[in-house]
Amino acid sequence: MRFQQQTIARSVCFSGVGVHSGKTVNVIIHPAPVNHGIKFVRTDIPDHPSIPARFNMIVDTSLATVIGYDGVIVSTIEHLMASFTGLSIDNARVELDNYEMPIMDGSAGPFTRLIQSVGAVSQDGPRHVFRVTRPIELEQDGKFVGVYPSDRFKITCTVEYDHPLIQKQSYSIEINELSFAREICNARTFGFYHEVEYMKRCGLARGGSLANAVVLSQDTVLNVDGLRYPDEFVRHKLLDCIGDFSMMGLPILGHLVTCRSGHAFHHRFLEKFFEEKSSWETWVIPCSTDGCPSKADDRIQNRMNCIGGKTHFHYSHPIDTQKTLAGANCLMS
Repeated sequence: MRFQQQTIARSVCFSGVGVHSGKTVNVIIHPAPVNHGIKFVRTDIPDHPSIPARFNMIVDTSLATVIGYDGVIVSTIEHLMASFTGLSIDNARVELDNYEMPIMDGSAGPFTRLIQSVGAVSQDGPRHVFRVTRPIELEQDGKFVGVYPSDRFKITCTVEYDHPLIQKQSYSIEINELSFAREICNARTFGFYHEVEYMKRCGLARGGSLANAVVLSQDTVLNVDGLRYPDEFVRHKLLDCIGDFSMMGLPILGHLVTCRSGHAFHHRFLEKFFEEKSSWETWVIPCSTDGCPSKADDRIQNRMNCIGGKTHFHYSHPIDTQKTLAGANCLMS
């Protein structure tokens, strides 16, 4: 079968600094069996409590995506979760010895290259998805998230900031292993210098630096090497979106459109999504998805009009999910 569940080929370990705690965190990602999903395990706590990466486990979205259960939390999981989704990893066990995932370079690139370096293996179980059959939309205070029927997983993301280097940016892409690794995973988190300084005075962002974020002054990028992409800001927001929507527990078959949204608003949309059960169905992906509904073009175009300026589409051809990633040309740095 072509669309099997996948896990990583073997365990991998790494370490890094937590952006808020400033402490070193040691992480091991293990393969996991069929239907295990993604679970985070705190090895620094007795009995090693495990927390599933699901939307109903989210306890905070103010600065990052934080999951928790029975007083135990794991913070800043969205970049690793985006890598799992982007590389079609369905099952994995993530062990860490602190409450916060390391920020690495502020992107999902290090996680992606690490997973690619060991490869992925198909498992003896079909991949289930949430197949969108009718549009679902949520709009409030200038923020918008909608999902529409489509035969592929696509995201169209728009950001708008009152800063000369950002202003309005939009990016649209079909998500698969190749497009994620080439176009999305290396986009870094970003912030404004005055906000970073304020957070540090409040005891936050202790591990934050120019090595793990794009930092902007009033009119320039403070990082010596500049941006990785001219539109790195919207690409990173799209990366966050992939990570946040991975908390659904299953991949989504639909076109996701976001406008000026963020972690908290994504979580509110997920709550709405699961309330509107008549608008989607769980579905086993067959060898061909031809014939899946895709009738929301006009509605999506209307939403795209809110962004102003030109939208750049970067669609890639899907690749066979049964192939391993060990031979990919994106090697661990």
